[in-house]
Amino acid sequence: MIRLQQLSLMRGTKPLFENTDLTLNPGDKIGLIGANGAGKSTLFGMLRDELHPDQGSIDFPRNWRVAYVAQETPALERPAVEYAIDGDTTLRKLEKELAEVEAMEDQEAAGHRMGELYGLLADADAYTVRSRGEQLLVGLGFSQDQMTQPVSSFSGGWRMRLNLAQALMCPSDLLLLDEPTNHLDLDAIIWLEDWLKRYTGTLIVISHDRDFLDGVVNVIVHIDERKLKRYSGNYSSFERQRAAQIVLAQGMLEKQQRKQAHLQSYIDRFKAQATKARQAQSRIKALARMEEIAPLRAAAEFSFEFREPLRAPNPLLTLENVAMGYRGTEGTEKQIISGVNFSLQTGQRIGLLGVNGAGKSTFIKTVADDLSSLSGVVNVGKGLAIGYFAQHQLEMLRDDESPLWHLVRIAPDVREQELRNFLGSFNFPGTMVTSPIRPFSGGEKARLALALIVWQRPNLLLLDEPTNHLDLETREALTDALAQFEGTLMLVSHDRHLLRATTDQFLIVADGKLTDFDGDLDDYKDWLFKTKLAAKTAAANESPAARPAAAPSIAEAVTTKAITSNNKAAKSALSSAQRKPIEARIKRLEEQMSRLTEQKSTLDARLADSAVYEPDQKNELRTLQEEHASCSKALETLEAEWLEQQEALEKLAA
Repeated sequence: MIRLQQLSLMRGTKPLFENTDLTLNPGDKIGLIGANGAGKSTLFGMLRDELHPDQGSIDFPRNWRVAYVAQETPALERPAVEYAIDGDTTLRKLEKELAEVEAMEDQEAAGHRMGELYGLLADADAYTVRSRGEQLLVGLGFSQDQMTQPVSSFSGGWRMRLNLAQALMCPSDLLLLDEPTNHLDLDAIIWLEDWLKRYTGTLIVISHDRDFLDGVVNVIVHIDERKLKRYSGNYSSFERQRAAQIVLAQGMLEKQQRKQAHLQSYIDRFKAQATKARQAQSRIKALARMEEIAPLRAAAEFSFEFREPLRAPNPLLTLENVAMGYRGTEGTEKQIISGVNFSLQTGQRIGLLGVNGAGKSTFIKTVADDLSSLSGVVNVGKGLAIGYFAQHQLEMLRDDESPLWHLVRIAPDVREQELRNFLGSFNFPGTMVTSPIRPFSGGEKARLALALIVWQRPNLLLLDEPTNHLDLETREALTDALAQFEGTLMLVSHDRHLLRATTDQFLIVADGKLTDFDGDLDDYKDWLFKTKLAAKTAAANESPAARPAAAPSIAEAVTTKAITSNNKAAKSALSSAQRKPIEARIKRLEEQMSRLTEQKSTLDARLADSAVYEPDQKNELRTLQEEHASCSKALETLEAEWLEQQEALEKLAA
């Protein structure tokens, strides 16, 4: 059990905790939430015995083994898999002692201790440790080749994955994870979520990913007003309970205020009358004794909205047999995706799926013209305005310059006060708007990057992991803003809540190809475990000479279980599994056809207007005719596919 009693702590002049109490039970999986700077990481420091409270106590069994993710990774030449196994410090100590005992000259004297050490190593699962280490690294996105590479060869994000692997490798009673999903892709997050569900110790995790919290935790601890408040259930349950508390507290406050006003009114009327003096004095004492109910305040909500996008062409762009990848300095090419045939229509809202390294960012960069295609034809519609948030967008900001400087650079002719007002709507008030951004947090810099995109009124948003540095509040604001965005959206994100709320169609990059994914995020999770992760784990468990079987296709992964049985129930399950993606595709086709039909009607009406045929309207007429032809062609293509899908559905029903 973890027990905090009357805990108080100051950091500098700022009080973080004041006389707060909290009890956590063994085996609880706790999500620790609160505003930035509220004290979440400081609480972790106290649990690791690196910080000590100014007052009160924090107690848990001294024999508990505590595991956490190191923040620094030395540039070692040690292979990645050995570095991960180093997380099991007890095992490493036993191995070191065994090596020392085996090197002793007097082997007879060492024999007894050697036998004990072999027994202890067996208890520590020493003989499966490499397999376990490799499986951890597979789940976190490492390939077989990467496991043997030195730690020094990895970038900062990959080194943090290695530190996470070390923490998971360590047998522990208490596991502390501070933003473990920050450096992970969606596939690795899904794997980590599954791993943590099976963890038997006590888990405390700080995270801004609400879907991750919903999937893992059964307790929420909220830091608010320097207190720690425990809520049973996951994050969604916390939100409901918190909202109910705010409503209840507001009602109690209003009731108390009415009672206070009534007492004060009596006192004011009768305190000067001798016959009522005793009653008036009694009410004065009652008013003094009445404990003031403080209003329970919700956090001040941050919100913003995208400006109306510029008029968009349709299609926005088309790709014909395009190959994507990178060109080396000596003319060499590394192809990542090939044979891409894709037309991006106005109003589409696409989520891009795929395992780490499959090529999602390569695809986004090519669409954004940040990366040239290796071959094929890219046709860009006239008037296309792209708002691009790259995965490393913050590195493109100038640390020595202010938010205002960044905005002036893209809007040099706009009045400064208008720019200041705009930045103020993104929570850059007062002197902050003219201060260098170097000391800004990652979340504040991400807000600035978003503000710069919003100002430019794009009709196509390309967002590659936009939530990496955002807290829960800002993620919610981004989710709301994207849900209301009137342009076209293409999104890569490990935040499943954001994907669900803002996209209505998924594409998947897998095996060097871009294809439609006919399913939702739950289907993607199933596919991931049945194909990519299963294949990698099998490869990790086999000898180097063994060749793992090829991973099944997406459709095969969905239907494999049903095919293994010939009974009636299995056939029914197979039919259902086959119908689901077809029905989902038909639904999406109908939505796209509806949008295009509406657009075509608008164009028909404009072409029916005689004014557009005046001599001075030639350019406008040509644009309308091109858009009408493009719209008609796209509608014809969609209708043909709709008929094909309907026929496929009818065959299954036969």
